[in-house]
Amino acid sequence: MTHIAVVDYGMGNLKSVSKALEHVAPNQQVVVTSDPAQIAAASRVVFPGQGAMPDCMRELDARGLREAVKTAAAEKPFLGICIGLQMLFEHSEEGNAAGLGILPGQVRRFNAADMHDAEGAKLKVPHMGWNQVYQKQAHPLWQGIEDGDRFYYVHSYYVAPEDASLAAGWSEYPKQFTSAIARGNLFAVQFHPEKSHNAGLKLLSNFVQWDGTV
Repeated sequence: MTHIAVVDYGMGNLKSVSKALEHVAPNQQVVVTSDPAQIAAASRVVFPGQGAMPDCMRELDARGLREAVKTAAAEKPFLGICIGLQMLFEHSEEGNAAGLGILPGQVRRFNAADMHDAEGAKLKVPHMGWNQVYQKQAHPLWQGIEDGDRFYYVHSYYVAPEDASLAAGWSEYPKQFTSAIARGNLFAVQFHPEKSHNAGLKLLSNFVQWDGTV
């Protein structure tokens, strides 16, 4: 039986991601793995993460997972979550770190000068808690999810794609930022679907049924 691989590079909330996947796909095997062969054999791959970009890239390379992740992102249904989105891009301001370079663009820190709401109240960084996600383009992973549904965030950095057509969703904090991207068989989000109750579980359910086409 083919399996869903959750990439384990020593960083991230792997248990909650795997448990959420098991909940929405009870008849599929979910494997948390740092084995490139297991990733290569999977029918679909989830690339989650929490932590600082330099640490995540170092640990990914230390486990020999760079090429396995890049190949999976090119060939099969692939879902990136949080820093698993950011690592797909070329470069991050966090630690002046290079990413995987799968997608063109940068990862930027929220600008302290912008961190005020419409009433002038100071906003905190990291951006933490529930926020609305607006769908920029139709996609199978948005099926059954209302435009503007709320998802859970914890992050200080956001992606700035060079190619505007990559953007699949956006949120505001306080300015608009890209919160989801899509290209071919690849979909990735800044928020945490595994912590986002019904909307998040619906997105994960859509992913485990998705064939990688749009």
